[in-house]
Amino acid sequence: MKQYAITGMSCAACSARIEKAVSAVTGVSSCSVNLLTNSMIVDGEATSEQIISAVTNAGYGASPLGEKKGDATLAEKEELLKDKTTPVLVRTLAASLVFLFALMYFSMGHMLWNWPLPRFMQGNHVAMGLLQMILSAVVLVINRRFFTNGFKGLIHRAPNMDTLVALGSGISFAYSTVNLFIMTRAVVDGNNEKIMQCMDTLYFESAAMIVTLITVGKLLESVSKGKTTNALKSLMRLSPKTATVIRGEKEIEIAVENLQKGEIFTVRPGQTIPADGVVIEGESAVNESALTGESIPVDKAAGNPVSAATINQSGFLKCRATRVGEDTSLAEIIRMVSDAAATKAPIAKTADRISGIFVPAVIAVAAITTLIWLCLGKDIPFALSRGISVLVISCPCALGLATPVAIMVGNGKGAKNGILFKTAESLEECGRIQIVAMDKTGTLTSGHPVVTDIHPAQSVSENELLQTAADLESKSEHPLAKAVMNYAEGKKIRAKQVNSFKSLTGNGVQAELENENLLGGSIPFMERTLGDLGAISKDADKLSLEGKTPLVFAKNGKVLGIIAVADTLKDDSTQAVKELHGMGIKVVMLTGDNEKTAKAIAEKAGIDNVFAQVLPAEKDSIIKSLMKKGKVAMVGDGINDAPALTSADVGIAIGAGTDVAIDSADTVLMNSRLSDVSAAVRLSRATLRNIKQNLFWAFFYNSILIPVAAGLFSKWGLVISPMLGAAAMSLSSFCVVTNALRLNLVDIHNPRHDKKKNSFHDEITEPNAKEEKMAEKVLKVEGMMCTHCEAHVSEALKKIDGITDAVADHTKKTVTIKTTKEISSDILAKAIKDAGYEMIG
Repeated sequence: MKQYAITGMSCAACSARIEKAVSAVTGVSSCSVNLLTNSMIVDGEATSEQIISAVTNAGYGASPLGEKKGDATLAEKEELLKDKTTPVLVRTLAASLVFLFALMYFSMGHMLWNWPLPRFMQGNHVAMGLLQMILSAVVLVINRRFFTNGFKGLIHRAPNMDTLVALGSGISFAYSTVNLFIMTRAVVDGNNEKIMQCMDTLYFESAAMIVTLITVGKLLESVSKGKTTNALKSLMRLSPKTATVIRGEKEIEIAVENLQKGEIFTVRPGQTIPADGVVIEGESAVNESALTGESIPVDKAAGNPVSAATINQSGFLKCRATRVGEDTSLAEIIRMVSDAAATKAPIAKTADRISGIFVPAVIAVAAITTLIWLCLGKDIPFALSRGISVLVISCPCALGLATPVAIMVGNGKGAKNGILFKTAESLEECGRIQIVAMDKTGTLTSGHPVVTDIHPAQSVSENELLQTAADLESKSEHPLAKAVMNYAEGKKIRAKQVNSFKSLTGNGVQAELENENLLGGSIPFMERTLGDLGAISKDADKLSLEGKTPLVFAKNGKVLGIIAVADTLKDDSTQAVKELHGMGIKVVMLTGDNEKTAKAIAEKAGIDNVFAQVLPAEKDSIIKSLMKKGKVAMVGDGINDAPALTSADVGIAIGAGTDVAIDSADTVLMNSRLSDVSAAVRLSRATLRNIKQNLFWAFFYNSILIPVAAGLFSKWGLVISPMLGAAAMSLSSFCVVTNALRLNLVDIHNPRHDKKKNSFHDEITEPNAKEEKMAEKVLKVEGMMCTHCEAHVSEALKKIDGITDAVADHTKKTVTIKTTKEISSDILAKAIKDAGYEMIG
């Protein structure tokens, strides 16, 4: 993907023309021009020279952004977003108003309100006309960009909004000039009637008023457009300009651009962290609200990561830089937001198609309008006024800005709240989802097992049970052991040194302490080792039904009790699911856990459907089957979620997840909060609503006012003059941009106004009836001696209908098969026997 800065655009017709010209270049696969940021992104193999040449030939300017991969640097993006237009428009408008006021004084003030005139001009109609022509010409020269851009577009057969303004104003000025010469001849001839007739058909003030009013509108539009990029500009301003690094034994201050990966930098209280890194010394609270939207500071100590643009609040920190410059989290966020703004939403395509033919159509309508009125017997001034009104009232800008301004504001709003949409399409699609499929571990749950219940046996204290468990698990690396240790440490229990420690994989652990045998593990293992566990078994069954893992501990053969461990729901999971239901969205959980645990978690969270014991490869097929029923969003955080995230209509990655998951997703939740899924849907729906309002206004404005300007309702006295037409045009784009700014007022975390839009009513197939879900079986096979044997067995099994894969392992004497339907053991055994081997189980 390559990015370019574009110059010379004034409306949607310009962007449509450039897209058409660049798309025609050999090697270009896609092109998207953003009128709001005056930028273009191009995908394909075409060279920059070819792209720039195509843009230049279309009548515009282009320059590449970024040195590597064509991606704009942060400095270039910041430069691109600088408001260079508004100061120029302010100066242009101020100069125009000075001369326009003088023009209006002589042309209308004297005639309507009898304002005084210099003595030499009293009764001198030629002098009055010449003065009006000169003042009008000065105003047109001040606003010459309409004429240079407009006629340049006409020459390149790509007329734009400036062409309409230039034609309307130019025709008014030219017609008035002709009438001034006719009036001069009438003065020579002494034809007073002709003199007065010519004076009434001088439209110099209309020519000047048209360009001045359009400049007023452009100024209002420019100021409002500047506000739509405020969120992105505020993100860019977050990055500090300097960093304090340790070189040798000294602390020196350097420009942040010179900070290198691996360097040690220091941050004092109140300072902004200059790069992503890891704390190697010190403790502090860091305000990360700039990146996450969370106002509560996060405690940092040695080993904890820190991010650029966050603020150190209390202590001194010494950190090692891990990502600097364009590679920091902040730079990645800015890149995502700006790239999303540069892409096109599908809803914008209709407006783009219309914009491409809009200006030529308006010019044709204006010409036809003038000719029709002349044929109907109207005089030239009336017919010209109708044609000019059509030219200057038509507004292609409103059409072109309707979508990008809303996308820009919506993206900025999301970024401020830790929700990053990678493309405009993902922002649009998110509001249309009907089913949300969620991974369990790390998404719905915290991803870290914790102790949930402690059930000491009769006559055993809780402390005794915890002490034994801590002693036994102190040397284990298992996640469940760590959960027990963390809980014990929280209770101020210190583990004692054990001897003869053994980890019995898949079963439990055993050790000796002061000549006492300690044992701990799963229920089946403990029952095999100790026999009947009595009442403890009932407690264990109850805990298992709740989705928890019961661990039994014993000393010298005596059961001390149960400690239950579980990966618990995140604090906001239940509320997040409830909010999605409030929007009419079905929630589905995908997990590799057993069905009992999965259903227990789902019941607590209020989830509609559960797909348990799902293999990573199966998540993708389940998502595809769900997509046949409605729009699907997949929410995940792990490498195993990447295929499903890519396949879903919208892939949503948890920010704390793996890089692979984040790269595969369309939307990233930086705060890792599940409740941000509903917030993203809420923001997307609000943005979609705003775009539709903007498009409705743009279509309504043009479809209603163009016929009025053409004089179709003149019979009832409804006529629009060219000056009123210019005023209406100048306000139309301003209305669209101002409406988009209302998105900043949307509370995306408030479910009060949620509606069950596109509610999903179809029944989702339960796991045991999944059409596309594959089952996995492991077969015990005797007789395999080498890799050739493995190949023979695998090929024999793959020929059976319903088996999608077969992997043999002669060292383990097993064959793992994947099936899409139930296959009897007899069929499997026969296929293996025919291959020369024996299935024993």
